[in-house]
Amino acid sequence: MNLKQELQQLNDKVDKFRRKLAAAEQRGDDVVIAQFKREIAAVTKQIASVKGQQTRLLNKQGSDIKDLPFHRALTKAEQADMGKLKKSVKGLVVIHPMTAIGREMRLTEVTGYAPEKF
Repeated sequence: MNLKQELQQLNDKVDKFRRKLAAAEQRGDDVVIAQFKREIAAVTKQIASVKGQQTRLLNKQGSDIKDLPFHRALTKAEQADMGKLKKSVKGLVVIHPMTAIGREMRLTEVTGYAPEKF
């Protein structure tokens, strides 16, 4: 299972526990309230761990891409015909600023990275 799916499942669990906690609080069931508070704390800790893994993975991918020797912003014409551009440049990696890795790299425009000049 990938990190995104795992994070979604953990968030679903937290939501379910919070709903059950609210119901237990309305009933005044102290034992169940304490149990759900412990479970919410445990799942919240797991969520923080998975988010940390995601951040480390994005940082690693970003540094690997930034290590490529050549990079430049792509023109609108190049963006429009991406297939032709990728066929002409071996090993081209295109990063859009609105993707997770683009936000992590703090890009402002669509940028291409390649091992050779293009």
